[in-house]
Amino acid sequence: MTQTETQMRREITEIPVAVERLLRDGTEAVDAAVAGLKAADPAFIISVARGSSDHVATYFKYASELLMGVPVASVGPSVASIYKAKLRLAQSACLSISQSGRSPDIVEMTRMAAGSGSLSVAVTNNAGAPLAGAADHVLDLHAGPELSVAATKTFVTSAVAVVWLLAKWRGDRDLLRAVEGLPEVLEKAVQEDWPEFREVAEPVNSLFCLGRGPAYAVSCEAALKFKETCLLHAESYSSAEVLHGPVSIVGDGFPVIGFCARDEAAPALVSVADELADKGGQVFVTSAQAKKATCLTAWRTGHPLTDPISMMSSFYSMVERLAVQRGINPDAPRHLKKVTETV
Repeated sequence: MTQTETQMRREITEIPVAVERLLRDGTEAVDAAVAGLKAADPAFIISVARGSSDHVATYFKYASELLMGVPVASVGPSVASIYKAKLRLAQSACLSISQSGRSPDIVEMTRMAAGSGSLSVAVTNNAGAPLAGAADHVLDLHAGPELSVAATKTFVTSAVAVVWLLAKWRGDRDLLRAVEGLPEVLEKAVQEDWPEFREVAEPVNSLFCLGRGPAYAVSCEAALKFKETCLLHAESYSSAEVLHGPVSIVGDGFPVIGFCARDEAAPALVSVADELADKGGQVFVTSAQAKKATCLTAWRTGHPLTDPISMMSSFYSMVERLAVQRGINPDAPRHLKKVTETV
């Protein structure tokens, strides 16, 4: 299999165009959701998602708390679908994220939230799906068909949709400018595939991913994609947590990849990366500030809250190439299918 033959590769290269299409065609829906949020003035937000979509929810959590001061809590969909529990959700909003919009548990939790007084916003690549019918507002990703099992462009467009929503809600001109400039930056980011990291990761069976703040969502998504596309065991940790036990594994060339936005958490994350490198790990980090870890190229977006979107796009490009190097078809991960519908 050559590097240009996978469906995953084709969809990664479509990311900039998909984001541009979202920003062109999604304005009306985002503006309507913003008006709803302003009117509701939620004291807190719950998120409902699984898999890659849940990592977008983690990104949204940090962005909301940093930008809006509105706390976000992830709620297990099974609370509604399996346990039939009712939550007290007055003065809240509910953000549900699902690329297919078809998983029964996500839909049921969204219905329960709406019925309990929560303003519900659904983010999906299928505006005709049951999830869209259960929500007050629907943000269509406009990503186009995603055929590869591994989500790439729907993760990125979901992240863009939720940070765009927050930027408009806040009226943050700097962040809005960064969001609007993403297609141009992502054109460069998807061409970056970190060969120096691939050389180290190709023969191994296990590694760590690190992040902090909004970039922690990238770390979580990266660990999932290593497992999903490369059959490589990966664990994600906050750089604030990895020294509390997991560090014992690091040594003798153990690979670590750290995702670092240009924000207040950067010095602490880089310090941990250098410390792990000093303990014998083969550590890579998306920061030029590292002294002992190896620096990976990161295309900056002009705002720390959008940097993780660029880093994720480069990671996808890298992990697809790594899967091919390992002789694995990333379009058909073992035991997986595109849409997983859980009850």
